[in-house]
Amino acid sequence: MMMGRETAIRMPFNDLRALQGGLDGIAFCDMTNAIQHIRMVKSPAEQAKLTHICRLVSGVFADVPQWVKAGMPLDDLFRQFKIKALTAGVDDVSYLVGSAGPDGYQDIIAPPNSRPLAAGDVFMLDTGCVWDGYFSDFDRNFAIHHASDEAHEAHHRLYDATQAAIDILRPGVTAADLFFAMDAILRPDQHNSNQHEQISAVKTGDDGVGRYGHGLGTQLTEPPSHTDWDQTVITAGMTLTLEPSLGYGNGLTMVAEENLLVLEDRVVLLSTRAARDLPVVPAA
Repeated sequence: MMMGRETAIRMPFNDLRALQGGLDGIAFCDMTNAIQHIRMVKSPAEQAKLTHICRLVSGVFADVPQWVKAGMPLDDLFRQFKIKALTAGVDDVSYLVGSAGPDGYQDIIAPPNSRPLAAGDVFMLDTGCVWDGYFSDFDRNFAIHHASDEAHEAHHRLYDATQAAIDILRPGVTAADLFFAMDAILRPDQHNSNQHEQISAVKTGDDGVGRYGHGLGTQLTEPPSHTDWDQTVITAGMTLTLEPSLGYGNGLTMVAEENLLVLEDRVVLLSTRAARDLPVVPAA
């Protein structure tokens, strides 16, 4: 059975105990590493499915500025996005979160409310859509009419952090290497010549920093995790998200995310890359 990080046993504990009692002479063994390795490396057929779903969702995001406007309630924005994704050909919008607020948002996974979007708002949608059993998982940020210099700068830094990871991404690097490449852009004051030792001494999450991405496939999130502790070696055939996040302003947060496929000789962007500049949607 799988017993490691991010695994679960989908049965009542009493049923598990009864099963174990009925397996006379049979021991439970941890198969987490073996199963996760099989799932992490995608076959050409799996790669094609992931490419297809990411292209579908990229098209839906690209069309957002054409129909979003000031005055639209946030919950209606969510509803319309789901309709347009399904119309585009995804099988299901199994995960859709986001937020909006003046100059930015504070909670990236809050349920939508009925507050109308207003000029000066920054909003984000993050979706995991499914096609033939395979997920996309990326987000996009937009501003209504205008945004502050701080919001624009946050978007630039997230883009640059993503690019730093793309620049080193190849078979042989580790998930931790990707974390440190992004973190050096997002928290430059925390880094010096022995950055790995310095940052690893502080547990990830103690200062608000979580992972900067993960694997992707038949589950919305799969190993590896781009953290300071994950030494998983990246190999050809892996599909990954790069998901840096950044705090700015008065308690505001911004998150960016892209989906990528690692091949022997190159890295392929599965999601259409977000622009470095924060997209600004006309108010009317």
